[in-house]
Amino acid sequence: MGRLDGKVAIITGAGMGMGQAAAILFAKEGAKVVVVDWVAEAGEETVKTIKEAGGEAIFIKADVSKTEDVKNIVKTAIDTYGKLDVLYNNAAILGEVTFTENCSEENWDRIMAVNLKGVFLGMKYAIPEMLKRGGGSIVNTASQCAERGTRNLCAYCASKGGVLALTRVTAMELAKKNIRVNGLNPGIIATPMAMRASKEEQEGFAAVIPQGRMGRPEEVAYAALFLASDESSHVTGHTLIVDGGLEVDNKQVIKVKAKS
Repeated sequence: MGRLDGKVAIITGAGMGMGQAAAILFAKEGAKVVVVDWVAEAGEETVKTIKEAGGEAIFIKADVSKTEDVKNIVKTAIDTYGKLDVLYNNAAILGEVTFTENCSEENWDRIMAVNLKGVFLGMKYAIPEMLKRGGGSIVNTASQCAERGTRNLCAYCASKGGVLALTRVTAMELAKKNIRVNGLNPGIIATPMAMRASKEEQEGFAAVIPQGRMGRPEEVAYAALFLASDESSHVTGHTLIVDGGLEVDNKQVIKVKAKS
């Protein structure tokens, strides 16, 4: 029996990386998946992969920062499958890599629109449908940047910090209504975005992670699966960290020589 048998799940940013891995895994575990991405070719490829493996999925091209697009995502999910059980708000952009004083207002506004407003809109329009069903699970992708901060990514870090705050607030509002809301904090994951970096940069990424390697998209997908499934029925308002130990490591601050 699949861990998501009979459930309908919307996953945004599902055309590649962590979102694609989650879409494929959720379908394998029995969910009917609504694949959302703003790149049609990528989203359609995810659906093709799911169907070839015997799963069920549809694709919706959408910009999660636009109200009408998000309304259409939820409406299409309901029209197609009759209900909504899981919302995985995963879509995000990195934006400019620059110091705070050099960050453009356009960059700031666009990142906030996709990364934070997109999560807000997804929940705003999904929650009423979940309430009709008597419950559901919402998973919001944040980042280790929300906790640690990362130089040159002021807007991205601020947006992800906002995702965690919004997750906690909404979890408390819905706790007695059988809708759970949790966050995911991925560390440095080997997504297409990270793999576009130079070999030297990739080695640098791995060097700061206690496990000595970047995470795999599938490892984040399994964490999302746990939060989406009934296995986490007593978990809400929580942030699940998937970072190979990055958040708790202090080697960038002080190194203590271990006793032999």
